[in-house]
Amino acid sequence: MKKYVIERNIPGVGDSSAEQLKGAAATSNAALAKLGPDVQWLHSYIAGDSTFCVYLAKDEETIRKHAELSGFPANRIIEVKTVIDPSAAG
Repeated sequence: MKKYVIERNIPGVGDSSAEQLKGAAATSNAALAKLGPDVQWLHSYIAGDSTFCVYLAKDEETIRKHAELSGFPANRIIEVKTVIDPSAAG
């Protein structure tokens, strides 16, 4: 599977309560269950009015199907080509 970063523009998401985020995760998980093994949510970063979600998926279309089922926008879908960290310098 390929790795993707999905930018979701959701006004006010950075001010969400823990309970609201729990509900959002449950909504996402329900959509993932409908899509089966072709997609996996790894984690998300919440910053201001956006979330940046990291997913493994068969293809970009599967990410779009998840967005449709969950009701969460997928404003940008970017395939990750390479991952580096500080150890790459050595």
